[in-house]
Amino acid sequence: MAEGIIEYGDFEKMDLRVAEVENVEEIEGADKLYKLTVSIGEEVRTICAGIKEHYSREDLKGKKIIVLTNLAPRTLRGVESQGMLLAASNKDHSKISLISPDQDMDPGDSVS
Repeated sequence: MAEGIIEYGDFEKMDLRVAEVENVEEIEGADKLYKLTVSIGEEVRTICAGIKEHYSREDLKGKKIIVLTNLAPRTLRGVESQGMLLAASNKDHSKISLISPDQDMDPGDSVS
């Protein structure tokens, strides 16, 4: 197999869910990161995201996004990030677009 190719079983391990952004906070000393509080159905999580240059706090609050929920937690700038949001970007990362459901979906709904 070519480098970078994953098996279908690897893809099946990913738990992708619809999440709704409940709150957006600045992270002290971080030029690119926001601390997002997101609802994933019955659960609320914190996710750090390097999207500050592309989205205002007001644009994000209430937005429904897609998140990877079973990624191991990682501490960024002293904040534990409990997942990762999905976004598209161009080659030089000058444009970023969050991946969102195109219909009204509930937080916690699965993505397949």
